[in-house]
This record gives sequence, C-alpha cells and structure tokens, in this order.
Amino acid sequence: MSFGAFNHHRQKESMSDINVTPMVDVMLVLLVIFILGAPAFTGAVKLDLPQAETQAAQQPAASVTVAIDAAGSLYWNNEAVTMPVLEQRLNDAAKLAPQPELQLRADKDTRYETVAQVMAAAQARGLEKMGFVTDPKDKK
Repeated sequence: MSFGAFNHHRQKESMSDINVTPMVDVMLVLLVIFILGAPAFTGAVKLDLPQAETQAAQQPAASVTVAIDAAGSLYWNNEAVTMPVLEQRLNDAAKLAPQPELQLRADKDTRYETVAQVMAAAQARGLEKMGFVTDPKDKK
C-alpha cells in the first residue's frame, strides 16, 4: 500500500518526512532525568566554619530632649538652662559613646533664629543624630 497516491503503477518513492516521535520520546526521558536529578545538583557544600567570639549588640543610644518655648527659653530634658549651659551639655553629650539622639522640640511661635542657634551649637560640637519632635495633626 502506497501513501499519498492512488496510482499503483507509479514507482514507489521513499518518504522524505522526518518521524519526530522517537525524538520526542528521548527528550521526555531526558526531561524526567533532569527533574529527578536537579535536587542532587543544588546540594550545599559542607564546610567546617571557624568559631569566633562576637560582641553583644549595642544598646540603642539614649535620647536627649532640647525644648524651646515661644519666649526663646531653653530646656534640657525639661530642666531650664541658659545657652552657655546648653553648649556645655551638648559638648558632654557629643563625647559619649554611643552618642545620644538630640530631639529638638520647638514651640510653633519660636523664632527661627533660636532654633538655628541650637542646631548650629549641636553640629559644632559633633552631634550627628538630631530630630524634630512634632505633635500629630488631629484627624477630624
């Protein structure tokens, strides 16, 4: 029986089509082998790591509150201070390890000049951490 022709007197030609079924079978077998073998390829390398002593984690630095009221009066942790005393305390705080965080609380009616002087004094003494404290806005 000849494929593709009804004429029995014609010469039989060889088929020029490629049979891909065996190739698909081989590819599926290889795929299954790789799927089953993949966990063996990703195994971790077993190492004997050296032992070392570590330091305890540092405690978070304390915070210092500097408040400025509307009149320009200065407060160090709710204690009234003058500018020279504030500068001396900032100097002492800058020498601590770790340095405390300076939290600046200023009244909304405080002159900007006073706030800038306190910030400049803290920066001149080497305090690196400074933040502004505000009250959250009321949600109505």
